[in-house]
Amino acid sequence: MMNDNLPGGGHAPGRGSWMGILALILSVAALGLSGTALYFALREEPLPPEPETFQYGGQTLVAVEGLARNPYDRESFYIDEKGRVAYEKDGLRAKTGVDVSTYQGEIDWQAVAADGIDFAIIRLGYRGYTEGGLMMDEGFERNIRGALDAGLEVGVYFFSQAVTPEEAQAEAAFVLNAIEPYQVTYPVAFDWEPITGVSSARTHGLDGGTLTRCAAAFCARVAQAGYEPAVYFNQNLGYFSYDLRQVDEYTLWLAEYDGKPDFFYHFDLWQYTHTGTVDGIEGDVDLDLDLRPFQPA
Repeated sequence: MMNDNLPGGGHAPGRGSWMGILALILSVAALGLSGTALYFALREEPLPPEPETFQYGGQTLVAVEGLARNPYDRESFYIDEKGRVAYEKDGLRAKTGVDVSTYQGEIDWQAVAADGIDFAIIRLGYRGYTEGGLMMDEGFERNIRGALDAGLEVGVYFFSQAVTPEEAQAEAAFVLNAIEPYQVTYPVAFDWEPITGVSSARTHGLDGGTLTRCAAAFCARVAQAGYEPAVYFNQNLGYFSYDLRQVDEYTLWLAEYDGKPDFFYHFDLWQYTHTGTVDGIEGDVDLDLDLRPFQPA
């Protein structure tokens, strides 16, 4: 017979013992791998959130970070007894206004005030879109005197064609000089608009960065003089040209012709139509709502 005893009196391990040892080794290895995987998983940076998007003109746009969103309750907009858009919330109703220029002709401002209009924003002047001269609106003095005499609150706007911040500052100085004799309590607005279909327009091809700097320069000069500055724009300019973060400290005056505003970001004044009707004004006129009292605290 073979001697099963080993030197020293030990016995060779059986097959079951080897299997147990192997299982233990594999378990320890698996535990180590799991711990390593967990360590690296915890070290990984969290995935950034999906960007906020919205729809405009059949396009998907990415929302600008750091810019307040439209805060208004859509259900609080309605058509009033005069057929005008109104906004009322928590017992407070937005003021209704008009913005006018010499194109409205002779205005009976007493009749305007009697027809439920609270404020008027009057074109003071404009810069020529070819040669660039600064001009007064022919009806400015007549309109501002008439509106003030009728008890309306009054603001002004300047149709800009500035191509540099220095030109925008010159426009602001022009405006400030002209309004000095009057009680202007509503905003003093920078109204820059592209001249379409005219290749010789001095502003043709102006980039959004320069436009934003022009608006900011105009507004800073107006604020320095103690008035409330504003920037007027439509949705296209707001989405594709202006960096609204750079002028967000000023009053934003949106032109969007609809029964309820869909503009994604916040705004303060809303021009909701260019075909309004008001007693004392012959033909169509722009109508506006002042939504500033409804801004979040």
